[in-house]
Amino acid sequence: MSPPCHTSALLLVFMALAVAGAEQSEERSCDVVGDESSESQMERALLKKLEPLSHMRFNVTVEKGKTENYIYHFRVCREVNSTSHDFGGLVQTDRQNGKTTVIGRINETQVFNGSDWIMLIYKGGDSYGRHCSGEKRRAVIMISCKRGVTASSFSIISEEREKEQECFYLFEMDSSVACPAENSHLSVGSILLITFVSLIAVYIIGGFLYQRLVVGAKGMEQIPHFAFWQDLGNLVADGCDFVCRSKPRNAPAAYRGVGDDQLGEESEERDDHLLPM
Repeated sequence: MSPPCHTSALLLVFMALAVAGAEQSEERSCDVVGDESSESQMERALLKKLEPLSHMRFNVTVEKGKTENYIYHFRVCREVNSTSHDFGGLVQTDRQNGKTTVIGRINETQVFNGSDWIMLIYKGGDSYGRHCSGEKRRAVIMISCKRGVTASSFSIISEEREKEQECFYLFEMDSSVACPAENSHLSVGSILLITFVSLIAVYIIGGFLYQRLVVGAKGMEQIPHFAFWQDLGNLVADGCDFVCRSKPRNAPAAYRGVGDDQLGEESEERDDHLLPM
């Protein structure tokens, strides 16, 4: 093989390895039950809404006596153990012997919601032994709305395995992704107030610039319609004086002040008394 052909073959091998490594490193996400074309827009929207939780891992430990001691590992639309390639989205680990059991798989997902909750269901888990007629396990995760919290309070509620069919594990958690969008509409009063304040700002700034740059006014004269506002202020002051005055305008004073003219008159009277008769 010639050197150029040898180099091309090595490049092809390296490219194939890189593509394979990229495919393995890319984690698989939820696949809704049924054909891909049968997924509704609502299901796609809900899966997209859950994306912020996909990089988080959740664990809960359950101990019932000496026979049941488990850890449940959960991820939202991702495999708990991506190296095993078992699509396990919720996995049970027996703490006594280390045995793992897949409760539900992300390639058999169902998702639907209400006003303030999202329910995520992983089907296709490992089969029961002597319970539930040997059917496959199923995990139901109820995600409730809690604003300001990305995710918290993951816990198991119950395991229903005493029925003949439709057995399931029920989990719950809180997250803000399940909350409805907050309405940010402004009230009519707020809109009117914003409009009024904006018009006042335009009037003051525009009038100031006109008076300064076009008319050439200086000082207080730069205020638009300064004479009008000055007269208006005087009128308001007179109105307040008229309405708020506690006594009539023509009421005499309660006391007489002592002035220089009064002192002079009194001194003359005193001098008259001193004259000889």
